[in-house]
Amino acid sequence: FKSMSLAATTTATAKRLAVGKLSPRSSAFLLCDIQDKFCPLIYKNETVVRTAKLLTCVARELDIPLIGTEQYPKAFGHTLPSCFADEEHLKNTPIFEKKLFSMMTPEVSTEIEKNHSVVKSFVLFGVETHVCVQQTALDLLELGHQVHIVEDGTSSMQPLDRNVALRRMASAGAFVSTAQSICFMLLGSADHPNFKAVSKLIKEHATLPNEFNDTLL
Repeated sequence: FKSMSLAATTTATAKRLAVGKLSPRSSAFLLCDIQDKFCPLIYKNETVVRTAKLLTCVARELDIPLIGTEQYPKAFGHTLPSCFADEEHLKNTPIFEKKLFSMMTPEVSTEIEKNHSVVKSFVLFGVETHVCVQQTALDLLELGHQVHIVEDGTSSMQPLDRNVALRRMASAGAFVSTAQSICFMLLGSADHPNFKAVSKLIKEHATLPNEFNDTLL
């Protein structure tokens, strides 16, 4: 009976992973290269930053690991403070400089292995969709991880590059979703102890302009 129970648990876990369900205990958020000197050049950049702020706030509320990167900050600047609710959260977030396009540098990989070894699912947002975000997603997928792309939290300089990259990542096995959908999936229920706090963040975010909605009209 014990072996049957273990097999059933293993099967249930595999099914959950196969459909892309998220749990705070096995998830991490990756903030990719939203930097002050480069972000203004990005298509719909204001929405990307607003969505990043929502996600960093939710990560803090649900105690989900958050890791950031900066692509060659000497040229592109540092992470925008407006991606966070306050300076303290930005200061306490591990952010790694890089030249590799993928976020999966040796330093980031070590951070994940040492401090977040139970993480199986990565929620990925930032810029540019078709370069650093895409290469990060493909590296993570190749390692056997689940990858969730936040469609309203990522963009490129050109809309075409963004749209093609989203399709490319989905075809490779990434789950493309919205920030709201991901947040509610992480909550799972209105009985979650942090439901009110996260729900408030989502409602506040929903009152702000989402420029990607305009492209659907």
